[in-house]
Amino acid sequence: MTRVLVYEPSFRRLAADLSGFAGVRWLLMRPDGSISLDGAFVAAEDARPEIGWINADLFGDAPIRGYMTVLLKSPDLKWVQSGAAGFDDAAFGRIVAKGARLTTNHSQAVGMSEYVLAGVLDHFQRGPERRAAQGRRAWARLPFREVAGSSWLVIGFGAIGRAVAVKARAFGAQVTGVRRSDGPDPDADAMAAPGEVQRLLGGADVVVLSLPLSRETAGMVDARFLAAMKPGSVLVNVGRGGLVDEDALLAALDAGKPEHAVLDVFRAEPLPADSRFWNHPRVALTGHASAMGSGLTARGDALFLENLRHYLAGEPLRNEASAAEVMGG
Repeated sequence: MTRVLVYEPSFRRLAADLSGFAGVRWLLMRPDGSISLDGAFVAAEDARPEIGWINADLFGDAPIRGYMTVLLKSPDLKWVQSGAAGFDDAAFGRIVAKGARLTTNHSQAVGMSEYVLAGVLDHFQRGPERRAAQGRRAWARLPFREVAGSSWLVIGFGAIGRAVAVKARAFGAQVTGVRRSDGPDPDADAMAAPGEVQRLLGGADVVVLSLPLSRETAGMVDARFLAAMKPGSVLVNVGRGGLVDEDALLAALDAGKPEHAVLDVFRAEPLPADSRFWNHPRVALTGHASAMGSGLTARGDALFLENLRHYLAGEPLRNEASAAEVMGG
């Protein structure tokens, strides 16, 4: 029998679907961190899951630390389905170091790409000024910038970057994608290697960071990067806060280049109350919420159910990350 560790609220939501899996015993972790098997409580060290599902329900106030501890201490762990697109968290390295397989989740791409377009459109169309005019009851006819004809540089052309490109091109933007692998991509007008970014910054109206944090990408948005950006440009970060030298970004925003930044992630989260980003006039920020679209949970559920069927049948898993990727990232 295959033991699968699932957060109890997730199990309740999918009970009808999960009941159809033969040969599975469900380990349920409750919000208080306790674990049950077939209705009886079991100690964490006796749980011994073979499969774990780290999904969006576990993020936030749920017992994520205890859940990860049970997975990492299990001598029987074979596969973990993650709810995250990346794997820069050290826990994922520990999972693959145990010899377990790791599959990632690109369900966030839909919501995150909409978030990026919304942030850029709001700035281009002078949303704050429009709302202020409405508040003053002022009949203001404000000209605005169009996305059509603008140039976008999407750094990190995985599922999220590609989804951004598709939506931006639908508005008439020209998109250059940046990724390590060679070759063209049907969802971009042009592709470039990471070493070409510095040269391309001066022509980009919008620069989107949608790549994971690694030794190679940490602090990549530094003073030199920002100085090379185009006047009037917009920087969007939906990747990781560690990609950006925040002091350098604040200095660049103070100087007016980039003209605006849309930031969903920061080095310290939650963002400290005394951070200058909160009230900077050239910044629109959110609290690591760009993925939290209305369809996120359903897409994540569907992927887990599909991969669980594949796993039990001995078939290839969707979005499997190689150990080399995870350990080297």
